[in-house]
Amino acid sequence: MPFFTVDGQALHYIDQGTGPAVLLAGSYLWDTAMWAPQIAALAPHYRVIALDLWGHGESGRLPPGTTSLDDIARQAEALLDHLGIDQVTLVGLSVGGMWGVRLALSAPQRLNGLVLMDTYVGVEPEPTRQYYFSLFKQIEESGEISEQLLDIVVPIFFRPGIDPQSALYQDFRAKLAAYSTDRLRDSIVPMGRITFSRDDRLPRLGELNAATTLVLCGDQDKPRPPSEAKEMAELIACPWVLVPEAGHISSLENPQFVNEVLLAFLAERNHSID
Repeated sequence: MPFFTVDGQALHYIDQGTGPAVLLAGSYLWDTAMWAPQIAALAPHYRVIALDLWGHGESGRLPPGTTSLDDIARQAEALLDHLGIDQVTLVGLSVGGMWGVRLALSAPQRLNGLVLMDTYVGVEPEPTRQYYFSLFKQIEESGEISEQLLDIVVPIFFRPGIDPQSALYQDFRAKLAAYSTDRLRDSIVPMGRITFSRDDRLPRLGELNAATTLVLCGDQDKPRPPSEAKEMAELIACPWVLVPEAGHISSLENPQFVNEVLLAFLAERNHSID
């Protein structure tokens, strides 16, 4: 299992396939497993890198001094340096897109393509921010994600019609329930506060390369609704696509559609598929 030490902590990542590099950057509360269908589809043609956020999956705890999404972007760039990757197509879902835009703005030469999935780089709307922070406070104080909180948190990530007995839903619920008190307090809650207190990057979206950027959004995404995707795409002046029958984790709810869109986008960027 490959790890890269940055800012004193071990960052876990997956590195599969050969060819032009693709970096998959995932959602808060999810690990690299959320990209399993994409890794399977892309790795025969590309070198696919996927990383775990701090405190998620196999990665170590949030490093001291990591206080913003800009730090996460810098750490990801350090991973690219470590792997000897000069240019990458970045596919960022949710917080992965939030810090992915920061990497694209701070080091545009490193990206030959950017896909923003189920994400929003404006500030979190104040009512939502306050609501999430109240949940973080409960988790921090109790040291667990209680059954009551699981009933609130888990449905946020899926389309409203999902079967709550499905493996996708139940596996995610079990993973959240299993977080240790230390992991929640040291990494998960602080990472959430960093994510939802982010500053505004909407005014800078016009600096992105519209010709190499795509916005994707589940048509039933609740936390990051299609209206936000449309707003960002218009500011970038790039295409945007709705993923049918999908909520926030569109990579898993409609993987076939997402894979087809990504393969077409990457083929345009790299002209590399046989």
